[in-house]
Amino acid sequence: MTNAINQTSIWRIPSITMRWWPVFLRNLLVWRKLFWPSLLGNTADPLISLVAFGYGLGTLVGAVDWQGTAMPYLVFVASGYMCTSAMNAASFEILYSGYSRMAVQKTWDGIMNAPITLDDVVISELLWATFKAVFTTLAILCVMAGLGIVKHPQVLLALPIVAIVAFSFACMGLIFTALAKGYDFFTYYFTLFLVPMTFTSGVFFPRTQLPAWLQTITDFLPLTAAVELVRPLFIGQMPASPVKHLTILLIFAVLALWIGLALIRKRFKA
Repeated sequence: MTNAINQTSIWRIPSITMRWWPVFLRNLLVWRKLFWPSLLGNTADPLISLVAFGYGLGTLVGAVDWQGTAMPYLVFVASGYMCTSAMNAASFEILYSGYSRMAVQKTWDGIMNAPITLDDVVISELLWATFKAVFTTLAILCVMAGLGIVKHPQVLLALPIVAIVAFSFACMGLIFTALAKGYDFFTYYFTLFLVPMTFTSGVFFPRTQLPAWLQTITDFLPLTAAVELVRPLFIGQMPASPVKHLTILLIFAVLALWIGLALIRKRFKA
């Protein structure tokens, strides 16, 4: 009896097979037709903001004291934007595009007429969002290298970190995708979670400028962990406490995946 309940519970362990790959490939083939508009849409905003803040405000700020190191503000904000780009790209994909395929276009329903489970579809969507975020970040990194912002080879280590960051935020976005009744619902996620976290996680200014109690809270935010892992690589250093920050990202990813998948199963009554 207990085994039967566990098999039907929405909180059961994910059942994942390699059947997620055809779904991922399907998204890739569709994306190829929209490659340039998609690339422009995902890279234009962070690059414009980088120029505005980095070159504009950077000429006024000069260098920033970050953990005892005088870091040019352009490099400081560029490393932060690399993390927010991954966060935003993964979030937009799992929220707006994922919701469209799930609820508007009914693509998920069509896919599940084949021998593919709901769990496989969800995992494929999460990995697809991660892939797009990493691709977007790589494009931005190439532009940064062309502008002379990136000078140290250690920055290449940021790409696997960005993949973990993107997957974590994709899992968190999955919860809101599962609960959404329409696109307007996603405003809550951006306004109440992503935007405040962007301004308190050390993207635009050192967190030491925040009140002590707020610093303590932001120590455990996923975007803070991402910034703390990526920023040292921009100046040729290795991150301090990498295990701590990676653990924070993985905890958010695992818990959000578990909750989000359960809510998706509830929505599909699977």
